[in-house]
Amino acid sequence: MFYNKDAGKSPRKTKEKIYLKTPENSWKIQLGDELEKPYFKKLCELVDEEYEKFTVFPPPDLIFRALDTVDYNDVKVVILGQDPYHGVRQANGMAFAVNDGIPLPPSLINIYKEIEDDLNVPMPKTGSLIGWAKQGVLLLNATLTVRKSTPQSHSQFGWQTFTDEIVKICSRREKPMVFMLWGSGAISKKQFIGRQHLVLTAPHPSPLSAYRGFFGCKHFSKANEFLLQLGEKPIDWSDVDGSAAYYYENSYKIKRV
Repeated sequence: MFYNKDAGKSPRKTKEKIYLKTPENSWKIQLGDELEKPYFKKLCELVDEEYEKFTVFPPPDLIFRALDTVDYNDVKVVILGQDPYHGVRQANGMAFAVNDGIPLPPSLINIYKEIEDDLNVPMPKTGSLIGWAKQGVLLLNATLTVRKSTPQSHSQFGWQTFTDEIVKICSRREKPMVFMLWGSGAISKKQFIGRQHLVLTAPHPSPLSAYRGFFGCKHFSKANEFLLQLGEKPIDWSDVDGSAAYYYENSYKIKRV
């Protein structure tokens, strides 16, 4: 499908249609008829109209980046977010992640703090999180687009029906994975997840709620312990940009290659 590369940068006053770039990997097979359902077509129309009239994030070619980056068969961990960051150049299509060169948002700072305390590893100052995605971490927002400076502005468009289906598809996979559900919105998705998977819940890492139980939840070491029990390679949580030359000896210790 085609998209306008300038969309998402400034309001557009043209009748040219903007098309959503749906995944071309195995997710397309898994989603099947979902992309042809009436609600999804209506969703596309609403999002197209938003891109035409307003500044919307992320750019349309990054809407499905979480799925484009982590193939269905490679998913080890699912982390659910809310909606994309609504500031200029922040959103990159993956939950909690920001583009290189952008200051870390408070929630991501708190996620890094928990990783440092949990695994005793230093975290970098960048937040693209592409390194996590390359290791099989699906960073999925419940809503995949947002109008500039207007959080939750697209939350009623139908995105949550679509992302609920993604959670259900992951749950149906026989091979277990880890789900990290932070905050009441994400925890509500627990009803869709099968018993073969490890489900970890905690308050949202936002500064407003992190001290209510996100700090100290140890989700990152628990996820790695579960993966090791499955015979899977654990996640190097310190590798956020895909360039770290480390590997995990076990769920707690890392060694330089």
